[in-house]
Amino acid sequence: MLEDSYGRRFHYLRLSITEACNFRCQYCLPDGYDGPPNSAFLQLSEIQTLITAFAQMGTSKVRITGGEPSLRRDFSDVIYHAANTPGIRRVATTTHGARLYKDAIRWADAGLDQVNVSIDSLDPNQFASITGQDKLQQILKGIDTAVGAGIKVKINTVLLQDFNANRLTRFLNWLKDTPVTLRFIELMETGDHHDFFSRQHVSGEPIRQRLINEGWQPLLRAKDAGPAQEFFHPDYAGQIGLIMPYSKDFCKSCNRLRVAANGKLHLCLFSEQGLELRPYLSQGDVEGVKQFITESLADKKVSHFLQEGHTGATKHLAMLGG
Repeated sequence: MLEDSYGRRFHYLRLSITEACNFRCQYCLPDGYDGPPNSAFLQLSEIQTLITAFAQMGTSKVRITGGEPSLRRDFSDVIYHAANTPGIRRVATTTHGARLYKDAIRWADAGLDQVNVSIDSLDPNQFASITGQDKLQQILKGIDTAVGAGIKVKINTVLLQDFNANRLTRFLNWLKDTPVTLRFIELMETGDHHDFFSRQHVSGEPIRQRLINEGWQPLLRAKDAGPAQEFFHPDYAGQIGLIMPYSKDFCKSCNRLRVAANGKLHLCLFSEQGLELRPYLSQGDVEGVKQFITESLADKKVSHFLQEGHTGATKHLAMLGG
């Protein structure tokens, strides 16, 4: 089992397979993507080597991220190989959801267990303003398709000051009858977005207090769960989670490592630099990958230090998929 010097164990791999995205979210790529093509990123054989190595070291969950992972033509193949790697018990992805209505059933057949979809507003005009795409109804249709295909669905919503009014009430009304988990995520500062962060950051704590006051109850975290504090209510079909990276001891429960689409290992979303894994991956060297990762964990820090204004080498979230 992978373990760092602070006793944290790592059951969870977040694997980016592309930096490209065709949305223009205000908090990520407001000017659109202008980076390397998918041919520059990890190939399927390298991804197989990587997941095999992590699985042999105790990783049980893989989340496939981007950018927008569905922009890769071999996305279903990536899902299939992850799902069929011995030791991997859950395969998830994070997506903007625009292809769900067409591809959710195919992804489920390939072995996808869970999908996280980014929906920052249920108001079509707000959604288009935030993302640069007028595709809310298409995405909601895709969520229904995913639920029908047996995929567990979570919704990611970034808290933004300009769009905060009445948003919680609208989402709560939606969750009455919609069996998904909605996670409110505090905006995180990245290298390209210091000014945007200072204008738009909103704490999730008032939402947590409101939920508790209205009878929402906390759920226990699974060992391979993400960082959200999750709540349920007997009167709602859906659940709510809060991801508050600026809260005290947020990093204490860290259980995940990240590999970027270029093959670099990141010990933290906000680490200063990635560690070069690709020579081992290109050679199919599973044992070399395992040794490199095990030795690298000695350098994992106790915190992301976001609360001190530290953003590391992360210019925008599409680099590592959040």
